[in-house]
Amino acid sequence: MATELFYLRPNIKMEPLVDQWYAWPHLIPPATCARNITERHLKIMDSYISAPQIHANAVSNPGLLGGPFIDYGGSRVDEIRALRDRTKAERENLIQLSHALGELDRMLREEAKGYSLNALYSRVPEALKGYVELVYDLNNNPSFRLIEGLLYRSQYYDRSAQSLMLSVVTGDERAFVLSTPRLGSENTLHLRIPFDDERIDELFRLKSAPQPLATIREFLEVPDASVHLLKRMLTTEQPPPCEGYSGYGFRWRYFGHACVLLETRDVKILVDPALSYTYQSSLPRYTYQDLPESIDYLIITHNHQDHVLFEALMQIKHKVRCFIVPANMAGSLQDPSLKMTLQKIGCRNVIELSEMEQFTEGNISIVGIPFLGEHADLNIRTKLAYLLRIGSYSMLFAADSCNLEPRMYEHLRREMGEIDALFVGMECDGAPLSWLYGPLLTSSMDRGMDRSRRFAGSDCEQVVKIVDQLKPSEVYIYAMGQEPWLTYIMSLKYTEESKPIVESNRLIRECESRGSRAERLFGQKEVVVER
Repeated sequence: MATELFYLRPNIKMEPLVDQWYAWPHLIPPATCARNITERHLKIMDSYISAPQIHANAVSNPGLLGGPFIDYGGSRVDEIRALRDRTKAERENLIQLSHALGELDRMLREEAKGYSLNALYSRVPEALKGYVELVYDLNNNPSFRLIEGLLYRSQYYDRSAQSLMLSVVTGDERAFVLSTPRLGSENTLHLRIPFDDERIDELFRLKSAPQPLATIREFLEVPDASVHLLKRMLTTEQPPPCEGYSGYGFRWRYFGHACVLLETRDVKILVDPALSYTYQSSLPRYTYQDLPESIDYLIITHNHQDHVLFEALMQIKHKVRCFIVPANMAGSLQDPSLKMTLQKIGCRNVIELSEMEQFTEGNISIVGIPFLGEHADLNIRTKLAYLLRIGSYSMLFAADSCNLEPRMYEHLRREMGEIDALFVGMECDGAPLSWLYGPLLTSSMDRGMDRSRRFAGSDCEQVVKIVDQLKPSEVYIYAMGQEPWLTYIMSLKYTEESKPIVESNRLIRECESRGSRAERLFGQKEVVVER
């Protein structure tokens, strides 16, 4: 009798964790991870232990969605306390690193006055000695450069902190994940597997290539007590085949948020993957099952958690031939190398692209386009829009670019000409700087200053100025975080009165008056371009 073969069910949610916190790009590089432990995780856990009911009340308030509140309804306090205590014991070196970053920053502000920095190296905190270069900018403002490659090879990078939590997902509703550590339950399978382990690729190949139960259990090292959970997550039912594009020209499909798949007969390109699992829903959407078996290029626009979504990347990285990311080796605390981050989660063949640099294969070219704004005025280099040319057709994926300086698009038009389609984000409210980068700040910031510096994309007037320069015949508003299967990472819920909706409605009217077709994407869309 033939051995029964099992697939991974299409509705198995995988949450990547670092010390039981949902993994996002700042939890991989040692320096940003250290600051998040001391300035986010420990503070949230201390607050919950002290006043769990306040957290429970806050989580039930829609106006506080995405705030620093643990979502366990005021219960499981003992487990949170145990996690806090374990974090303090096991991550003492990262806690020391975080304190050292603060001490170094204070020392430079107080003592680096434009004279040589050589004498200050002896006063660099011990935890950072040999891992930083002290520098000035041209106006004698002191700072430091982290030597990221060495930090990743130090005691501060510990793969044993990484794990996966698997569970069944049956609908779109998921609690916001960045402020609540993941605690185990009778329905979750917790796998102690680091992110660059090849077993993760083996696990997600099970979606299309089945294996015997014994083989699966062995390579995942599932203990006897958890085999019943593993069995619930497997099926003998073969998934439907994904029909790739074989027509003339190319096809693009919108998967939600900023995720777009472009397919010619020969080449598959995926932009900013953020994907839904497959389960019954009244809202049509493309899911993981609609991705091709191989992806030639996976392109990432910038290093925010809704565009570098590890939950998606780790499930599909085995399909990807090449990753294309914005270049950055600046070594600044707020702007870690995305290439190094992806390599540490097991992505292979990661290529960096600089502004106005071009990558070409056959009749396809990918050009890195400057990306202004959306980073609360921080000096962030890890961001690119992309001009994709397929034959004679051109598409600009501008992501969350904020058109702060319209002259840039005047210069770009001179270099690249008019385009056929513009994809642009219009989440023009944006959270304040501290929401994402607060743990990296080593001194307090005035509240008014904080609220004035936001992660805001372009409004109607700013996009119209792009349209007037580049004259696209089609304008697609995307990257709005509207899809309900993304609230767990986006914490956004719009009404018709919300500024991003009002502004994008205005843009549609403005584009139509200029002869361009405009649409705000939602859920799914397919377009075939036969040229």
